Amino acid sequence: MDTMYQRSKIQDESLYYESRKHDGSLPLIGVNTFLPPPGQEETIEERELMRSSEEEKRQQIDNLAAFQARHGAETPEALAQLQRVAEQRGNLFAEMMETVKVASLGQVSGALYEVGGIYRRNM
Repeated sequence: MDTMYQRSKIQDESLYYESRKHDGSLPLIGVNTFLPPPGQEETIEERELMRSSEEEKRQQIDNLAAFQARHGAETPEALAQLQRVAEQRGNLFAEMMETVKVASLGQVSGALYEVGGIYRRNM
């Protein structure tokens, strides 16, 4: 521990791995293999972004309001059940599949934030 042998060994192995990856002697699919031949790389000069019109935005907001009105009576119990499953560390995926039938993504996220909080990375 005092000589930092383990840290040194990890750093050496990491450098060895990275250099082999970089020079291609350690092929990794999707990282350093299946690249286009030199000179044939695809270059994109300008990318056109697709934007929603004001009418499309308004339609989505109206759809959300209609969905929430249609399921207003069922939503609180579904969200409470989702929170109970989260608190008990149960199968959240299965419960979410049921909850999203009557609750929006924002409602589900809000309910889960109340139970688990928001992840904040330590720096």
